Amino acid sequence: MSQTENGKQEPPEVPSEGAKFSLENILGDNHDAVEHPRLKRQELDASSTVAEGWDEESVDRPNTAGYCVECEVDQPAQIRCDDCQDDYCEVCFAAQHRKGTRRKHVSKPLAVHPPRKPPNEQNGNSTEAREEEKTDEGDEDVDMTDESDMELERVGTGLPTSPVKNALGTQPAVGSKVGDWFVERSKYIPLRLSLGERKYLRLLDAALQVSEYTDKIDTIGFGLSKTKRIVSQIRELCAILSGLVLSADYKLGQSLFTDRDFQKNEHFYQDIFELGRRHKIMNPDKMRTTYGKLIYLLQDSQSPEVKDMLNFTCVKPIKTVYSVLEEHGAAGLLRDDLITYATMEIYSDGRTRREVQKDIKTKERAIEMLSARYQCDGLSQEKVRQCLYSIGDNHAFLRTNRDPCDRMIAYLKQFFHPTQVTNPKHSLAIRSGKGGARLSHDHAKQYAYVLQSLTLWREILHDMFRLWSLTEQDLLSEVVPYRLRDTGQGLNRVQAAPKTLRMMHTILQRAQRSVGSWVGSLAIHMGDHNVPNALMFIDKYSQIYRILLPICNTLHHIPTITEKPALRSYVDDEFGSDEGCILEILTDFFRHGFDGSGADNFFDAGSCIDGRLTSAWNWCAQLEKKRYFPVFLLTGFVGFDGEW
Repeated sequence: MSQTENGKQEPPEVPSEGAKFSLENILGDNHDAVEHPRLKRQELDASSTVAEGWDEESVDRPNTAGYCVECEVDQPAQIRCDDCQDDYCEVCFAAQHRKGTRRKHVSKPLAVHPPRKPPNEQNGNSTEAREEEKTDEGDEDVDMTDESDMELERVGTGLPTSPVKNALGTQPAVGSKVGDWFVERSKYIPLRLSLGERKYLRLLDAALQVSEYTDKIDTIGFGLSKTKRIVSQIRELCAILSGLVLSADYKLGQSLFTDRDFQKNEHFYQDIFELGRRHKIMNPDKMRTTYGKLIYLLQDSQSPEVKDMLNFTCVKPIKTVYSVLEEHGAAGLLRDDLITYATMEIYSDGRTRREVQKDIKTKERAIEMLSARYQCDGLSQEKVRQCLYSIGDNHAFLRTNRDPCDRMIAYLKQFFHPTQVTNPKHSLAIRSGKGGARLSHDHAKQYAYVLQSLTLWREILHDMFRLWSLTEQDLLSEVVPYRLRDTGQGLNRVQAAPKTLRMMHTILQRAQRSVGSWVGSLAIHMGDHNVPNALMFIDKYSQIYRILLPICNTLHHIPTITEKPALRSYVDDEFGSDEGCILEILTDFFRHGFDGSGADNFFDAGSCIDGRLTSAWNWCAQLEKKRYFPVFLLTGFVGFDGEW
């Protein structure tokens, strides 16, 4: 308020209807009267539309073809009810046919195609509609519990369920009959570690970090006999573990130190060592420096001479999902059709928040139903959940390790023809001696060679947990000894692996049947100077995803980085286009990532089963010299040993 000359205060100036919406008016004394001009337009728009609230009669609108009769233009139709003669989306059909006589209605799934957009979305209003849809998805937390219960109820009653994409190939589809698939699979799936077990895992890892076991055992010309050295080192490691346990849990540690008798504490040490083995199988990228010490220590402890001097054994079977359920008579869980819901992976790419929330609720309800159904004496609900989570961990492992092989196979089939060369620049033909290649293949033969190599890797990673189980059986065998030998890469334990080798031949035959033919050698190195033992073998093939996943990520992000004008100009000048850049990377990888190179001499390289992976590692080592290496850096590449 302002004052006049006689001291009287003037009334505040009220901004006119057409006053400018400015900071001065907002900060003024009468800021409540300031109105945003956009609100006026919204009021006018609202007044021009037909009022249609909860207490108003809805305006009759014609049903849009291809959309749900209930949702109208919100959701595409997925199911047709023959009795109602209407098309519904999956959610509305379940809600309308949940009870009464409608539950017996006959339905059939519809072929879901992107429906024709309604007329009101074919103009400029479609942008506003999309913005409102995003706002609703981001702000509303939809309760999908009822829909989840309906979906699970349909599984129990045998009614058809909604179609869900099968993400694991041979794995039973979600909602389908599972048979014995999970029974056979769970025999090799380790049980996930509990919170208390993880505490002891950290103690084991700490003890192995400071241990010098392999330095003192795998050497020549030491003073004491090897058996005495092994016993001394094992007892030293057990003593370190006991000290660490004492510092973490005084009561338990005090019981270990009461008599200082390792034999009486045999079960404790077996459990501790089993934790490390189980954790490594489920997480191959963990314990990369300590697992070798652990498995070699257990390998030596299986010797009869060492057992006699120790008076106890350090090895016990791996605790798997099947062994836990079978022990308590709950193996029927693995044949329950709800297990596909309880262990399914939930993807968010290309899906709305509503769909993701629905899957989460369905999975949580399935886990609760199964844990309540199969709990018994000695098997709590938490233990049943732990088994289900372990199976889910296996699915996550397959997605991270096996799916990059599927993506590379898809790239191969998308950008290259099996027999014809559309552009000589992108031919896959290689010649021995050119570009470091040690094989000579034309385009068709190299295409088949790459396809069968990727297919073989995929099959190996699909059965990786089973292979790891057989690997440990070979390494810890009491009847198959090892020999300490110089393989050209230092002293290594050379040991035959009959069980792992037999399984590899089975996988190789399966890959041969899949591709129809085979190019190159069928030799599998195992127990020689190339692959000294099963540990080297399993460690080698567990690194496949470290090669393929960064390449897949780079190829996936190339169209994204070219949205910036400067990077678009760079890619166009160097490679011609996005597709040209992708083609050059794929052509070079499919040529020289599978050319038989990478070994120290000609005889150790080539087209054998293990030589294919050696060539791929050699290509990775040469990546910094490639002219497309800046593209890898622009997409976030940090190395083949990074976190992806």
